[in-house]
Amino acid sequence: MYKPIGKILIEKNIIDDEDLDKALKLQKKSSVEVKLGQILLKKGTISEEDLQDALAAQYNFEYISKIDVKNIDVIKQRTSLKFVQKYRIIPYHLDKLNLKVALSDPLQLHPLDELRLLWIGYKITPVITLESEILRVINNYYEVKESSATEMESEEGFEFLEDIQDLRDSVDLANEAPIIKMVNVILSNAVNQRASDIHIEPQEKELLVRYRIDGMLHKILNPPKSIQSGIISRVKIMSNLNIAETRLPQDGRIKIRFGGKDIDIRVSTLPTQFGERIVMRLLNKSESNFDIDSIGFEKQVRVDYEKLIKNPNGIILITGPTGSGKTSTLYASLERINNENTNIITVEDPVEYQISGIGQIQARPKIGLTFAEGLRSILRQDPDIIMVGEIRDEETARVAIQSALTGHLVFSTLHTNDAPSAISRLLDMNIEPYLISATCRGFMAQRLVRRLCPKCKKKNSISMPELKKLGLISPAAITAKTAGKISIYKAEGCDDCMGTGYKGRVGIYELLFVNDKIRELIVKNASIDELKTAAIKSGMMTLREAALRKVVDGQTCLEEALRVT
Repeated sequence: MYKPIGKILIEKNIIDDEDLDKALKLQKKSSVEVKLGQILLKKGTISEEDLQDALAAQYNFEYISKIDVKNIDVIKQRTSLKFVQKYRIIPYHLDKLNLKVALSDPLQLHPLDELRLLWIGYKITPVITLESEILRVINNYYEVKESSATEMESEEGFEFLEDIQDLRDSVDLANEAPIIKMVNVILSNAVNQRASDIHIEPQEKELLVRYRIDGMLHKILNPPKSIQSGIISRVKIMSNLNIAETRLPQDGRIKIRFGGKDIDIRVSTLPTQFGERIVMRLLNKSESNFDIDSIGFEKQVRVDYEKLIKNPNGIILITGPTGSGKTSTLYASLERINNENTNIITVEDPVEYQISGIGQIQARPKIGLTFAEGLRSILRQDPDIIMVGEIRDEETARVAIQSALTGHLVFSTLHTNDAPSAISRLLDMNIEPYLISATCRGFMAQRLVRRLCPKCKKKNSISMPELKKLGLISPAAITAKTAGKISIYKAEGCDDCMGTGYKGRVGIYELLFVNDKIRELIVKNASIDELKTAAIKSGMMTLREAALRKVVDGQTCLEEALRVT
């Protein structure tokens, strides 16, 4: 419960009622707003230590008179001299995933939010001390030197590739600097933390910022509600959106360069009850990896898939939920079969990465350039191989089938839970079974599982009965070497993985070849269970089996395998 500073000082026997009355009268007479504690301090009634101790009690913080540093060299790697000098706040004690931070003003919420961005995965514990004690630690442990104006301007380490100065002129200059600082910190730390998405979510009484890292959302900070409109307007200005339009969804794009890397950011705004919600998807073009050999295929699956994509015609469909890496697999497939003798054209929404030697079309449904229309236009460009971003409706499916029947190899995606369900999805689109059996060469479902951090993963073991109980045992997944107790690993958490226990992701795949038996079942309109049973008998490895192999190989853990499959 909040207590006035005067009452706290009385309870601590530092002042009495008479001292408090005199200070309150002086405060009332003052022509400017002066804090009661400052009046008592100036009169000499209390010491600076007394005031800081009372402030700590008022805001339920610990008070310390002397800062005892621990692991300060590690702290300095993430927290710059500019930061501690600017805010007079010092992280001083790092113990595993706990970081203590000393400050003199308990209302310094903004720098604490920035620290939470710099130290994602760590518990930040603020304590109160004297400002002189903070300055002592800064001078003793940091190499204090003057910073030039140029260094201060480039503190964030990235630049915008678009000229947006004219748009920025419309922003209130009095509020521009802190808002720009906050947005720059959000963006730069997202890149540093390998985030794939940034979520800025207005709530009733706060603004929530979350990062999606390795497929999982993490709460990062809560900027003050009072700067919500400023942050949202800044992002909209950077992405060339209409800042005056708050009632309709908008889509835009930002290009930045950070640490020598080109980052393409897709921005989506959505009006909600408490303000515009923004989601930014980060595409790091310099780290794009479209190589079939390194995206996670099991050896035999990779061999089989390479045979599949070398078909002269037909349809190959990649299935899975949003964010499961389908587009990356398609790009890796096209990269593998791309050569100077082949004409490859794609129609995508949006074009995420540019691939040399391939013609890529951006779908624009608002002007009539849908996947179906784009596909029809592609056929007049004499293509050998076609890639359609997604088959969403019957029209697109029929054009794709027609393309396959006329000698083209067509790649595309569907949203289904597993490979056999793709057949059922096409049937739901009113595609005749005989057309599916005649044109489809294969279906591949995929997911992404988080890799265990190599620096902190902990060895464990599990028995065959335990695996059976979990429903993970399979002759295809367990080899003779893994009989009895099986060595596996579990997530722990360290500085390198921000305390999550995971770093990066790897794909798991379920590949269904359309052989004679599968074609026969498709024509008979067989159930998904019948199709799956036949596919497994033909050698198909299920997603769960693929996940278990990653567990046995030490790449991921059982919990992650169960979560994804």
